[in-house]
Amino acid sequence: MKFSSRVVVVPQENIDTDQIIPARFLKVTDKVGIGSHLFEDRTEFQVEKGSQVLVAGNNFACGSSREHAVWALADFGFKAVVSTSFADIFRQNALKNGFLPIVVDPKTHALLKPGTLVTVDLAAQTLSIEGGPTVTFPIDSFAKTCILENLDELGYVLKHEAVISAFEKSA
Repeated sequence: MKFSSRVVVVPQENIDTDQIIPARFLKVTDKVGIGSHLFEDRTEFQVEKGSQVLVAGNNFACGSSREHAVWALADFGFKAVVSTSFADIFRQNALKNGFLPIVVDPKTHALLKPGTLVTVDLAAQTLSIEGGPTVTFPIDSFAKTCILENLDELGYVLKHEAVISAFEKSA
């Protein structure tokens, strides 16, 4: 997964999942269309379609563990969100849904102004800023493999079905 995009910036810290997708939209079980309610109650967040990278303030997606927050971001068109830190549950939900939470240091984060062009290269684990540095970011190796191969956890297991069957027969 490698892509380039101009960034959209929502600099506030401690944006919780209820601000990302309000609770009244959690009744849906289909991911399609949920992005139209992204930041529905936070009209001061100027998030326009077209960008694939959201830059958010520290401690992004804190609060409850709603997977719908990831669904809304992805359905809106984002592939990644960059912050100095994420809530643990959000980070796990993001990775399990093929959505990339990118952690950068505060100095790098400060370079990401609205409209900055960045290139995300998951295979290399790099974020390149036009006219600026290229930095590496951490990611769990299993999650990286799943995202690069467009697999969820079950798909990863099924990919090894022949090896599993052979082992079962030999036991």
